[in-house]
Amino acid sequence: MTNTVKTTWKGDMKFESTNPSGINLMIDAGVDDGGKGEGYRPKALMLSALAGCSGLDVVSLLKKMRAEVDAFNIDITAELTEEHPKFYKKVHVVYNFYGSDFKKDKIEKSVNLSVDRYCGVMEMFRQFAEVTTEIKYIEK
Repeated sequence: MTNTVKTTWKGDMKFESTNPSGINLMIDAGVDDGGKGEGYRPKALMLSALAGCSGLDVVSLLKKMRAEVDAFNIDITAELTEEHPKFYKKVHVVYNFYGSDFKKDKIEKSVNLSVDRYCGVMEMFRQFAEVTTEIKYIEK
């Protein structure tokens, strides 16, 4: 399978990038870097891709296991190297589940399957960064 995107310069530091789904997104540098902050930053976009990839896995698996939760989000903190080219060297992914009467065994299985088997973006990150994960349960 091949994915193709086309990214077009829109002036200054701004780019528009196509997506196989047909929805475009804007990429821009921050004001300090010559942009206007009118789009995603490339490195932050990578973290969004990681959260989205794993999140899709987890939601799908929870549904199949009948272990639905009231709400769910993913927080990612990533540390860049000091030298150029700067890249993420440490990435910490926190899976936050909200609700009550959690089916923790199924939730943990869903997260672990995503992290260890299904999420291709997670595997890509492991090629260049130390990736750690954590699960939090927030009672409502």
